[in-house]
Amino acid sequence: MRLSTKGRYAVMAMVDLANTSQGSPVALADIAERQEISLSYLEQLFAKLRKGGLVKSVRGPGGGYLLAFPSDVTRISDIILAVDEPIHTTRCAAGSPAGCRTNRSRCLTHDLWEELGNQIHLYLSSVTIADVVHRRVLGTSGLVLRSPAKASAVAAE
Repeated sequence: MRLSTKGRYAVMAMVDLANTSQGSPVALADIAERQEISLSYLEQLFAKLRKGGLVKSVRGPGGGYLLAFPSDVTRISDIILAVDEPIHTTRCAAGSPAGCRTNRSRCLTHDLWEELGNQIHLYLSSVTIADVVHRRVLGTSGLVLRSPAKASAVAAE
């Protein structure tokens, strides 16, 4: 799977914007500093986000960027697509009937990886910026996993 820094940084910056704006424009320099992202790179990303209609820019003193839509409406997949960051899980070109092997056939696991890509897109389409800001994204990354002995003992009860 390929999701470059472009997609990850755009999501980080949009979540930061939603978390700090409180209805007032936020300067990209502030986001860049908080998220440790190059300001020039962030400017390129926000140009794409603005073109994609996800942010609005405010000029002048006190200017910066605002979300174009409420954070509970903007999906993470919208952000990734706005910065031209499609998620590819196969080596084949999306939608192409030809495979990526030298004889133009598809590998035996093509459908597995393509469906994984579909599931990732569905998941990112189900999560909004507000879900991330309010920590409503479920996962096991913050949980302590049980040892196999404890898990089997619990299952036996």
